[in-house]
Amino acid sequence: MIITLNDVNKTYPGAVPLHVLKGINLEIDRGELVAIMGASGSGKSTLLNILGILDNYDTGTYTLNGTLIRDLSENRAAELRNKLIGFVFQSFNLIGYKNAVENVALPLYYQGVGRRQRNRLAMEQLERMGLADRAHHLPGELSGGQKQRVAIARSLITNPALILADEPTGALDSRTSKEVMQVFRDLNAEGMTIVIVTHDPGVAAQCKRVIRISDGLIVPDNTITAAGSTTVTTPDNA
Repeated sequence: MIITLNDVNKTYPGAVPLHVLKGINLEIDRGELVAIMGASGSGKSTLLNILGILDNYDTGTYTLNGTLIRDLSENRAAELRNKLIGFVFQSFNLIGYKNAVENVALPLYYQGVGRRQRNRLAMEQLERMGLADRAHHLPGELSGGQKQRVAIARSLITNPALILADEPTGALDSRTSKEVMQVFRDLNAEGMTIVIVTHDPGVAAQCKRVIRISDGLIVPDNTITAAGSTTVTTPDNA
């Protein structure tokens, strides 16, 4: 398993403490393409932040790629994020004054890779995304679909163990959304583990497994087979 959560709880303090995650048990195997779905306030964003080592949890255990994620210093958390996880966001999170190749190469800068090598590797990823001819264009000169493919290329540059995508089609029209989802499907076919948080049933339907979260609990998840039939399994905490 690349992701294992055992009885994970998260409460935000306040005058009335908010218990956001209530004993989450979850396993995601290597090579899966998984959608996490839930309404606003269901806990899916908190779950994504914990999976991405962007937020801490209170009790339970989270193991990522064999490493227990618990009580990490910010430097260690950043190191693991940069090494193990590629992020893709709804708003692309590209730097406006850097061109496509510079945006894609940025994670390697933080790993101390020299400019020539990181730009070469970034060009390889842009070619993979069909964007070699846009390498020296600024984000403002790219379409929404091209921006998201640049973001996907950036997520791949460190050869991560896992891609976490937060509403990656939320800012795209339906045709471009299908194109971006095909990119994810192609990457998954090559063996990449991908977890997509989405509210869009059409996006979820293109994933191999759908994990539904409601009121901080995982409810029975739908495993969509290649033939299009659906089997239902019930997690321990449903």
